[in-house]
Amino acid sequence: MENSENSKKSKGVVATGVLAAVGASLCCITPVLALVAGSTGAAATFSWMEPFRPFLIGITVLVLGFAWYQKLKPVKAVEIGAADDCGCEVEPGKKPFMQTKTFLGIITIFAAGMLSFPSYAHIFYPENESTVVITEVSNIQKVHFNIEGMTCQGCAEHIKHAVSENQGIVKVESSYEDGDATVEYDASVLSLDSLTASINATGYIVVETEKIEESSK
Repeated sequence: MENSENSKKSKGVVATGVLAAVGASLCCITPVLALVAGSTGAAATFSWMEPFRPFLIGITVLVLGFAWYQKLKPVKAVEIGAADDCGCEVEPGKKPFMQTKTFLGIITIFAAGMLSFPSYAHIFYPENESTVVITEVSNIQKVHFNIEGMTCQGCAEHIKHAVSENQGIVKVESSYEDGDATVEYDASVLSLDSLTASINATGYIVVETEKIEESSK
C-alpha cells in the first residue's frame, strides 16, 4: 500500500514539473502552434503568462530536483523491511518504466527543452523570400510600429512572417525586447492600414505608428 502511495506521489511530482515547464514557455509555444495550424490570431493568446515565467521555471527546477533526490537517495533497510512485511510483491531490479531513472531522465530533458524554447523558437519560422518590383523609389516608405504582446524571439519572428506575406514588402525587422517592428514597403502596392491590420491579425497589437522620413539619396 505504501509503495502504491509513493508511486502516485512520484507521478504527481513529475506531472507537476512537466506542466510547469510547458506553462513557462506557453507564451512562445503558442505562436509556433498558431503558425502550424494557420490560426495566426491565436499567437498572442498566452502572452499574459510572461510575468509568471520565472515563477514557473522555479517550480519546474524544484519539483524535478526533488524527484531526482527521491530517486537517487539511498534506500534504508527499514524501508525495505516494511515493503516485505506489507505482503507486496517485490521484484528486485524490476520496476514499471514510469518509475525508472530513464523515464525521469527523459522527462527532465523534455522539461529543459520547454524551458529553453524561447531561445530557439525562431527556427520554426521559414524565411519568406519575395521579389519586389519597384517602379519608383519614391514609393518606398519606412514605418515604425510599437507593438504590445511580444515576449520572446518567436513572437518577433511571427510578426515578421505575417508582414512578409504581404505583397510589396521590401524589408522587415522586429524586436521583442523593444516591442517594435520597422517595415519598408512599396506604398503603391500596400497601404499602411493593410500593413497594420496584418500585424494586429496575429494577436499582437499595434499601439503606435510612426512614418520614418529618410533623406533623398
